[in-house]
Amino acid sequence: MSTFHNIYQNKRVLVTGHSGFKGSWMALWLTQLGADVFGFSKYRPSEPCNFDVLELGDLMEDVEGDVRNFDQVQDMFNRVQPDIVFHLAAQPIVRDSYEDPKLTFDTNLGGTVNVLECIRASTTVQAAVMITSDKCYENVGWDQGYKEEDRLGGADPYSASKACAEIAFSAYYRSFFKDKNLASIAATRAGNVIGGGDWARDRIVPDCVRALSQGRNIVLRKPEATRPWQHVLEPLSGYLWLGASLLRGSKGVAGESFNFGPKENVIQSVQELVELFINKWGKGIWQHEPHEGDKKEANLLQLSCEKAKQRLGWEPVLTFEETVAMTAEWYEHYYKQNLNMRDYTISQINEYVQLAKRDKGAWV
Repeated sequence: MSTFHNIYQNKRVLVTGHSGFKGSWMALWLTQLGADVFGFSKYRPSEPCNFDVLELGDLMEDVEGDVRNFDQVQDMFNRVQPDIVFHLAAQPIVRDSYEDPKLTFDTNLGGTVNVLECIRASTTVQAAVMITSDKCYENVGWDQGYKEEDRLGGADPYSASKACAEIAFSAYYRSFFKDKNLASIAATRAGNVIGGGDWARDRIVPDCVRALSQGRNIVLRKPEATRPWQHVLEPLSGYLWLGASLLRGSKGVAGESFNFGPKENVIQSVQELVELFINKWGKGIWQHEPHEGDKKEANLLQLSCEKAKQRLGWEPVLTFEETVAMTAEWYEHYYKQNLNMRDYTISQINEYVQLAKRDKGAWV
């Protein structure tokens, strides 16, 4: 794939959280870009797990380790000697953060600090992209998209932990990386990501897939809730282009945070998402079952991607219909056609690249 200016060819790339949903797609894409990929992750987050479904262990080095353990992270850096780092390892579920807030902060803040420390000490790392979340913003119920300079915060432990990670990134950059001959680092914020290969608990698409594949009704807590849905390849193209921009020394990138979100009109309700998914699947029924004891769910939080457009030339590619279609088709091939899912996933990456070329995206 002649994309991202071929910058990843023969680069040694460390991906933390490589066994997760986004991490596994990222790792596969990097292998197709000619990178030598090394993964660092504590466990398989689900059963099935996309990393295993794609048989990524045949294409990259898979290391089990805990991002909360500094010695393990340091050993990985010393052994791999990476050129670039993508830090995705996290406790990613909002509702789980209520059950174990300490684990959430230790992972999302403490793990980020451990990775930043290792980057600071490294003699080989040229660039690093620290992935947080759109939930790092203090959600005050605005209709307009949140910008990178807006206030950080969070009413729940997950959101607060991601805000803390962003503050730690900024402090490290200003204290240790700015104006010094160290790695170029930047941070990213994205959310409401869907796509094939996600089987995490308490997410709408995996819940749909589990129900549909077992012939059960889909249960929705808040069908009227709206979200800016985006396919997993959208933010990943942003992460990869940001990493390439850091490696190339592009101006106005190092030390910055960037939003990566869908097109402004891609804001649909949970009900609309589920009904379109069912239509693509071929059959299925959903039902509304509110739960009085549920933890509070955040209001709509939309991102402004103007900074990514102006400084990186990055823009989202897919419509809502294309996003849902690619997602449903991936699961259909997995459950109904039993194909080689690595090859099929690569074909979806190639399809996405062609659509980006149609739109004359900067990274293609």
